[in-house]
Amino acid sequence: MTKKEKVRTGQISGIDLPVPRIFFGTANPPISTGEDAAFDLLDQVLALGINAFDCARSYGQAEDTLGRWMEKRGCRDRVTVLSKCGDVIQGKVLINKSVIAEQLAKSLEALRTDHIDILLLHRDDPNAPLGEIMEALNEHQEKGEIRVFGISNWRHQRIAEANRFAADHGLNGFSVSSPNYGLTRQMEDLWGGDCITVSGPENKEARQWYTDNQMPVIAYSSLGRGFFSGRFKSYDYDTARKVLDEYAIKGYLYEENMQRLRRAEELAAQYDTVVSDIAMRYIFGSSMNLYAVVSSSSPERMRLNIQAAGHPLSKEEVRFLEDGEE
Repeated sequence: MTKKEKVRTGQISGIDLPVPRIFFGTANPPISTGEDAAFDLLDQVLALGINAFDCARSYGQAEDTLGRWMEKRGCRDRVTVLSKCGDVIQGKVLINKSVIAEQLAKSLEALRTDHIDILLLHRDDPNAPLGEIMEALNEHQEKGEIRVFGISNWRHQRIAEANRFAADHGLNGFSVSSPNYGLTRQMEDLWGGDCITVSGPENKEARQWYTDNQMPVIAYSSLGRGFFSGRFKSYDYDTARKVLDEYAIKGYLYEENMQRLRRAEELAAQYDTVVSDIAMRYIFGSSMNLYAVVSSSSPERMRLNIQAAGHPLSKEEVRFLEDGEE
């Protein structure tokens, strides 16, 4: 890489290492399936400067693969590991003190480590008592099993409520959040369990809350699960249905997103680049404290993502992509 293509980093309180603005997602093959190619891909991603990995109990063999790789390469002290617990089980979100303890123990074993840098609750159960959750997470933090804890797919009002409880009871609160965010609007819940997005005009209040609080936002599906891969054009629904997986079709394949793709195509032509470059630059044109989860089997694609992340779009260009206004 050239000097200009170095990974942008930020600082997350409680994490000793500078944290790259791009997390490598492990939910897809070859990481999630534990294939032989996984180690080579992880080696190349790390060589690019991306030393933060987004994982979860529910991502197939991802934790085990990542753990074996870190152990074999002896690189645990050079990487930031994010994992998640509290998933949808038999159609129901299950989060309580015992679930957190049980799943955290399994994650630590699979990852072959004595601590997880960032532990997130993967979903929210509005009926789960906040006091029990916050006390449990603080206990595991005090034991050194987790450095930082946060949430994925929680509404910002619920996060604020939990952190008020923590402050009132002398506890640490949630310090990071991982909702969906990107140029694609999430029109339907992709996986169930009330997946939360902060994209789209209807979530302006949530984005303002994150901007005001500057809580790190680790955005998942930031490139729309291949929606901006360039493998189909904005007018070509038939090819889009062949290229996208069932979740992307369910959540993103709508006319509004095709119009956003069309405008990304226009901007890409102006910059003599590709739409994935524009979509990545859009993410970092936000005023939120953004980190993007990106997955790819191509190290070259990740290198281009790094380059794009270093050149955020202007506010005017962001507005153009969102609604066509200059």
